[in-house]
Amino acid sequence: MLDCTPKEQKERSSGGIINPAKTCQPIGAMYAALGIHSCLPHSHGSQGCCSFHRMHLSRHFREPAMASTSSFTEGASVFGGGANLKTAIKNVFSIYNPEVMAIHTTCLTETIGDDIPSIIKSAEIPEGKLVIHANTPSYQGSHITGFSNMTKGMVSYLAEAALTVKKEQVNIIPGFVNPGDMREIKRIVKAMGITFIMFPDTSGVLDSPLTGKFSMYPNGGATVDQIKDSGNSKLTLAFGRFAASDAAELLAKKCQVPATVLKTPIGIKATDAMLMALRRAFSQEIPVELEEERGQLVDIMTDTHFHFHGKQVAIFGDPDIVTGLTEFVLSLGMKPVHILTGTPGGAIGSGMGSFEEDINEMVSTAGIKANVKAGGDLFTFHQWIKNEPVDLIIGNTYGKYIARAEDIPLVRVGFPVLDRSVHSYLPIVGYRGAMRLIESISGALLDRADRDASDEDFELVM
Repeated sequence: MLDCTPKEQKERSSGGIINPAKTCQPIGAMYAALGIHSCLPHSHGSQGCCSFHRMHLSRHFREPAMASTSSFTEGASVFGGGANLKTAIKNVFSIYNPEVMAIHTTCLTETIGDDIPSIIKSAEIPEGKLVIHANTPSYQGSHITGFSNMTKGMVSYLAEAALTVKKEQVNIIPGFVNPGDMREIKRIVKAMGITFIMFPDTSGVLDSPLTGKFSMYPNGGATVDQIKDSGNSKLTLAFGRFAASDAAELLAKKCQVPATVLKTPIGIKATDAMLMALRRAFSQEIPVELEEERGQLVDIMTDTHFHFHGKQVAIFGDPDIVTGLTEFVLSLGMKPVHILTGTPGGAIGSGMGSFEEDINEMVSTAGIKANVKAGGDLFTFHQWIKNEPVDLIIGNTYGKYIARAEDIPLVRVGFPVLDRSVHSYLPIVGYRGAMRLIESISGALLDRADRDASDEDFELVM
């Protein structure tokens, strides 16, 4: 399918994107909103936008993604969507009865300039119900930007500093990760004996069990009271500069809760950093069960190092996940030579982020020369691989076309994974998540070695 991608790279003067490595802001905002208990995300735009966003989330999580829409037609597109949104707010609370309605915008409503805060203030909102919003134009940023903006909206609308003395509790902003990852982070913090508030929290929402009875609002998600109480916490840990840091910084400014921004805890080094941050802030000892898990991970890395040493790998996906994966594969002795995210920001010297600086620092410290790009696309990624082949690709489902064209193993990590199941239930974070990643990477490399081995080299023990 991609056999005709040229090897020769040319500067694109048009600035166009070929084969994007990202999707649009509203998907991230919708996912974040689903992390509030009894919340109905609302797409302020056309029905088609909302349908696509719900479909994409449902295909990744294999769960229904509930959301409503302002159902724009030509009239609303010309004269504004205020009337549509006011009607939608009234209908949503009367028919679906959520505790919270979380509105995100689309490219259409951003272009015509709908003033969402003013519309919300003039709408009929039932007593005891809440409406929050985030501006998420599809033509800026990516789904990671949308997730960040909606999480900021939660802080802006809901967080309160009601106490003069902060509680001995920590806020966890997990970033754009799967419900299985959120469960694993919560398990680790619980094992430390620390009280916490995680928001958004999609565990129990997009990985809820089959009970035989439909529930519009499953038991999971951060409650409104918990998010309000986040302003009384002693510390906020934000996992991922792109998806989580803005909300943590807003919470620090609004409620004077100190913020610590860490890498998504993928691999031994990032997980150690998370535990040390908690230990320092709350004077808690690392429990034996976590020390044991770490020891098991070190043992596995030692036992299997020869599977990975010197193998060249190409990584693409969301910036926070890619940063964590890059650090992890370096710890395994692999060589990440092509590293790309579709999320803009992070170009060297940019004030928007630091993806390229972070990655370049890691690979240069390891003595590796790598192609690194933020705001890139899979066409560029494919050309890099054509010019310098790799042993493995790590990324989401969209990498399968490049993997097939170049006959390279693919390990599926990140969002979206549309052609495999169960991934959203199993973590890639923490020590256990690192064990799972090692098994996946090792399995892919050894399966390829078996496939390509001659009869005399086909080994039983590897």
